[in-house]
Amino acid sequence: MAVKKKFPARSAFVACKGSCQKDREVKCQYGCLGCGRCALVCKLGAVKIGELGIAEVDEDKCIACGMCVKECPQKIIHLHECGNNMIVKCSNHQKGKDAMEVCPDSCIGCGICEKTCTAGAVKVIDYCAVIDESRCLGCGMCVVKCPRHAIIDTKGILM
Repeated sequence: MAVKKKFPARSAFVACKGSCQKDREVKCQYGCLGCGRCALVCKLGAVKIGELGIAEVDEDKCIACGMCVKECPQKIIHLHECGNNMIVKCSNHQKGKDAMEVCPDSCIGCGICEKTCTAGAVKVIDYCAVIDESRCLGCGMCVVKCPRHAIIDTKGILM
């Protein structure tokens, strides 16, 4: 059951794909721990620990109260405008080669997204892309051009 949201609708998202959890000896120190604290504080059941052992948010149930954001020990759960589909699904702040060794989907700070964004909404900070939603036009070029697929379209329209 979807909840009624205020405009503009907001939701939490987890900035980790969990790819580093699959069959890897070296885990990303910046990724989701799968501790479940976020799910425990969510009174609406919008947050759960998924198949990969990382937190997942059901955008239809989430009311963006921010409880999971406050509870996350890794600080990788963020609130975003639901109308903005482009999000960075990575929190790794290691340099390129080091990031690639721990996760096949990690942002490596290459800057292609930043160069591609005509609105100036994407910046690479500490080797990880960050999207300023107030500037993002939603064109999706950052999603299309990201060589590591660290930036995703939450609606699944762009690949």
